[in-house]
Amino acid sequence: MTGISAFAFVLRRDLGVSVQEEKAGKPNIIFILFDDMGYGQPPCYRNGSEFKTPNLDRLAREGMRFTDAHSGAALCTPTRYGVLTGCCPSRIGQYGVLTTFSSPIIPRDRLTVAGLLKGQGYHTACFGKWHLGMTWPAGITKGKGDTAPVGSVAGDGPTTRGFDVFWGYTHARNIGMIMSQDKVVEQVEPVAVQPLLTKKATAFIDERARGKEPFFIYMPISPPHTPIVPAPEFAGTSGAKEYGDWLYEGDWAVGQILEALERNKLSDNTLIMVSSDNGAAGRAYQPLRGSKGMIWEGGHREPFLARWPGKIKPGSTCDDVICTNDLMATCAEIVGAKLPDNAGEDSASILPDLLGKAQGPVHEAVIHQSGGGDLAIRQGRWKLVFMKTGHLELYDLQADIGETNNVKEGNPEVVERLTRLMQRFVDNGRSTPGASQHNEVAISLVGQQIRNGKQGKKAVKSKTTDSVVDPGFD
Repeated sequence: MTGISAFAFVLRRDLGVSVQEEKAGKPNIIFILFDDMGYGQPPCYRNGSEFKTPNLDRLAREGMRFTDAHSGAALCTPTRYGVLTGCCPSRIGQYGVLTTFSSPIIPRDRLTVAGLLKGQGYHTACFGKWHLGMTWPAGITKGKGDTAPVGSVAGDGPTTRGFDVFWGYTHARNIGMIMSQDKVVEQVEPVAVQPLLTKKATAFIDERARGKEPFFIYMPISPPHTPIVPAPEFAGTSGAKEYGDWLYEGDWAVGQILEALERNKLSDNTLIMVSSDNGAAGRAYQPLRGSKGMIWEGGHREPFLARWPGKIKPGSTCDDVICTNDLMATCAEIVGAKLPDNAGEDSASILPDLLGKAQGPVHEAVIHQSGGGDLAIRQGRWKLVFMKTGHLELYDLQADIGETNNVKEGNPEVVERLTRLMQRFVDNGRSTPGASQHNEVAISLVGQQIRNGKQGKKAVKSKTTDSVVDPGFD
């Protein structure tokens, strides 16, 4: 029995319910993750935005818009690790991004969101950018370039981490290398990738509508990350040049999912959530400071929209501080599963927020990280930044959302309190209630260890200024 299967068995046994009971009455869950979409890009988040995202705006009207949501990191790979495991990527030393043939960073025996839901009777699928590593044959990894030949097979991919179905690619540098399950099945032009994977996702919904099992879709889409390759039918449609067309195509993909739910009469029993893996690359949107890769709000504060007809109040807004790491605990509460102590260590359920029943913040505090190893802790109005250089900065985000005024000197008690809290989170191996766990690497609040061989060739270095970070092809 694999690690994921064993977890699934334990979760079913602990709940004391039959497989048929597991399948009955549980909502379908869809999590769509944009790539490099900034907080200020959708019009529902910034009046006067030059971009068009009608389907995201529709979700804001028909569901809930979070104003203080954050990605688990300011770069791609670590955020995706947090999304699927509910664990802060700093605990494994993952700050940068993987390359084409990097080894997997999610161990086989670690419970993922997909494994959790599969154990609850869900049919699970991933469509899009994986970027969490696989095990490739040595002959391929020693070759030149970023592409494996058609027919190549990789181990330790999505179908070994809880997903029944995978269609996608490893990362943006080889976006045209399409994989089905564990095999490279074709090489296509980058412009064809997002339409292809969107079609696969909607076909999956059509197919699952005929079955009795609930389903979970994790859809990490391409836009607006480089390469900027909008399909011909989107050329000039956004009025914001090619970049805007590419973002518009990402919004179109969301619309295709909504249409598939409607034609199959699944909308009312489906929770759909949409967010992004980090801030926009090299694009800062006032009043937020910074962009992709940075510890400032522009690096990790993200759009986060959720719709669940009959459960989430249409047109509602939530100001609670949440994180994409929260998917794990949220799904667990929805299906009534108890997470093991060694799963979802930094994941809090946002279900009370979604249902409008929260009595207070769902997190005691939230951890942030930059691409170069800077850390921060956020609690209420306060954000304490631990720069890798050892420099401390404290911001009152209620009074200074742009992080222009370091108020560390005038608030020593806040600095001391948040430092103690952050150290407790480090020492306990978790930021949520539960038995203490072990971090895979030592974490210092004055200089973090970066996971050897895991950061990638173009890892973003720590920045203490607002200079633009070269996003590379992560």
